[in-house]
Amino acid sequence: MHHLSYILNHLGENREEYYGAVSPPIIQSSNFAYQRLADFRQAFASEFDSHLYTRGNNPTVKMLRQKVAALEGTEEALVCSSGSGAIAAAIMSQVRQGDHVVCVNAPYSWTKNLLTSYLPRFGVTTTFVDGRSTADIAAAIQPNTRVLYLESPNTLTFDCQDLAACAAIARAHGLTSMIDNSYASPIFQQPARLGIDLVIHSGTKYLNGHSDVVVGVICGSREKIEHIFHHEYMTLGPIISPSDAALVLRGLRTLELRLHRSNTSALDLAQRLEAHPKVQQVLHPLLDSFPQVALARQQMSGAGGLFSVHFAAKTKEEMERFTHRLLDSTRFSMAVSWGGHESLALPTVAFYGIPGRPDSPLPWTMVRLYIGLEDPNWLWEGLEEALQELD
Repeated sequence: MHHLSYILNHLGENREEYYGAVSPPIIQSSNFAYQRLADFRQAFASEFDSHLYTRGNNPTVKMLRQKVAALEGTEEALVCSSGSGAIAAAIMSQVRQGDHVVCVNAPYSWTKNLLTSYLPRFGVTTTFVDGRSTADIAAAIQPNTRVLYLESPNTLTFDCQDLAACAAIARAHGLTSMIDNSYASPIFQQPARLGIDLVIHSGTKYLNGHSDVVVGVICGSREKIEHIFHHEYMTLGPIISPSDAALVLRGLRTLELRLHRSNTSALDLAQRLEAHPKVQQVLHPLLDSFPQVALARQQMSGAGGLFSVHFAAKTKEEMERFTHRLLDSTRFSMAVSWGGHESLALPTVAFYGIPGRPDSPLPWTMVRLYIGLEDPNWLWEGLEEALQELD
């Protein structure tokens, strides 16, 4: 097992092969040439390990695969061009017509779309369960169940699952267990060490961390990852580009520092908000008030920068004034993703009144905050100013 600093800064970077360069090279080549038949035959027979065509394997992408697998404590990893691409490849690799999936309630929206709109076209069904109850998970398993899909914590209400217990249930029933680990990142949670088979990330968030690359990752055993490689990965072609992989490699240099900064600042601001009279509730998995705090602290060593707040607003108009005041403070921006250097606010009220779309089922008093790398005291000034809009 390598030290974290070695993984982030040195693992897979064979500098003697590229002139001692400190920064990993971008091997921007679609094709790789061979001078001997024996060498070509060997590469063609084992494209998972060899460089033949960048749709399958590329030296820059390979470095990133090695690093993320080591971070998660797995044998192998694949890097995709988006988190939703990684989720789709992982789930589709384990199911066929007539199979069944058990998934936790309220997963990432595009995961839910895959399970409710796309896979049913091919005879794959899904049961959604309250993942906070291992009994509910076990009860949902059918004879044709093949996958147990987890998201712990999720990225809105931060519900957690007992990962070790879920892994045991999956093993007992011969299922493949999977988790979206984007929220905690491998710095704060390593599900594979608790028995989960496949660990998936939207690397767009913390792994890259600079809001300039869309990327997904699947981590697991060599057997499962190589199976995905030879089927969904090579067939559908979701590999990330070498230039984007290089940007993620750059992002990993500061992963540990960024995560700890966001984690400390977010917990500080969550505690301040929880004590404010104009706040009804703060949802942060490491707050003492969080219903599953004991489990969260058991499984995670930190929580990153994302949490949600229910404000004591009386009307949608009041909530809109709060939002605009917060955005006008220049301390927060409004955006759907997170995990970069910048702090963000995503108010649920924004999903009310969209033409042609139903209103959000979530209360309009809710705002999901992401705390980036700025000074938390400076961010608090912006929050205090915006809170003045609430009567």
